[in-house]
Amino acid sequence: MKVLTVGGGAREHTIVRKLHFDGADIYAVMSNENPGIAKIAEDYLLKSGREIDEVAEWAEEKDVDIGVIGPEAPLGDGIVDVLEERGIKCASPKKAAAEIETSKEFMRDLQTKYDLPGKVEYRPFEQIEEVEDFLAHYEGELAVKPVGLTGGKGVKVMGDHLENKKEVITYCEKVLEEEIGGKSRLLLEEKLQGEEYTLQVFTDGEEMIPMPLVQDHKRLFEGDKGPNTGGMGSYSQADELLPFVDQSLYDESVKIMRETLKALKAEDIPYKGILYGQFMLTAEGPKVVEFNCRWGDPEVMNVLPLLETNYVELCEKMAEGDISGIDILFEEKASVCKYVVPEGYGIDPEGGNLITLNEKAIEEEGAQLYYASVEERGGDIYTTTSRSLAIVGFSKKLEEAELVSERALRHVKGDKIHMRHDIGKPESIKRKSDNIKDIRGDMT
Repeated sequence: MKVLTVGGGAREHTIVRKLHFDGADIYAVMSNENPGIAKIAEDYLLKSGREIDEVAEWAEEKDVDIGVIGPEAPLGDGIVDVLEERGIKCASPKKAAAEIETSKEFMRDLQTKYDLPGKVEYRPFEQIEEVEDFLAHYEGELAVKPVGLTGGKGVKVMGDHLENKKEVITYCEKVLEEEIGGKSRLLLEEKLQGEEYTLQVFTDGEEMIPMPLVQDHKRLFEGDKGPNTGGMGSYSQADELLPFVDQSLYDESVKIMRETLKALKAEDIPYKGILYGQFMLTAEGPKVVEFNCRWGDPEVMNVLPLLETNYVELCEKMAEGDISGIDILFEEKASVCKYVVPEGYGIDPEGGNLITLNEKAIEEEGAQLYYASVEERGGDIYTTTSRSLAIVGFSKKLEEAELVSERALRHVKGDKIHMRHDIGKPESIKRKSDNIKDIRGDMT
């Protein structure tokens, strides 16, 4: 099976590695020459994936069988539509379905129209005067969300990033004037209090198969301090739940995603591929923070390496629009992912610095290395201004998986790199569980 992959980050390295392990020949499109992907691929094209016609022509030339698209931007541009018009089926959603991520307003409107569980209060704005009038009469705290894509860094929340209504107005002005997210339009949403977690599912638009839960860590510094980032790391448990999410809450989350897919179908928008649900566990139960139209980064690294089902066959089934009858099995292991990033990442990143690492030693520790945005020169690895690489530890117990990731990180060195060591540690898990107990009392 010849598989076209698009994207050059650690997410795509994870996808490529699993596809290759399960028997695929990889033809990769990536903006940066990811060393891990380059070693595996039969051939690769150095493009972002948004040059859709050029990518499609290259894929036709290579006679690929199916496409698996990593990043959201090409999906929002309609790369799947163009590839499928040329006869290349994809295990990823078309442009209309990708709008579940590319337009936060579309997603919220869908929830409202079909009265979906997990919805939140929101209002769209495109004039700063309207924002000021609304805030003058609004009690409570809010989240400011540009309606379009912002790489996970555009949302700002009162009490976390914005101190008061004056700062909310200032940021809203910035969003509208600079068209952050690609449009001069934003949403103000009720602020959700709780703990965030991720549920990803495989789907053909009809059938839906949920995966183990994952908790990402967006903040740059330990203790969940500092600015939001694309994600500094994540963890999952062997029982597919989380310390503060039991089976009944998991089932509620699955129901929300199932009802969302039904709503898309009712809108005559078929969805296939990975649907990612970002949830906040609140006093009222799971609430939807956002949906993504692809694998999460870093969440893919927690669950895809544990997939025992042949991923090539699964992608083929999703591309064909029928996953009924396929058994999805995951190895019963916990995982802890920790990103290595350049110094200043999330604030004022400095690239071009040497990272030394020992891939063999990392694997001998029981961990896996996934390259993200780095530059390889003369066999040496240098940072860019984005995340550099991820180390993922696996074991039967969460505590052991965290220790594996920490031991593996000792084989990565650099004078100007940063990482969060607290991800998956018992004290960090306890803090999150205690937070939920404070919010929900004895409801969990």
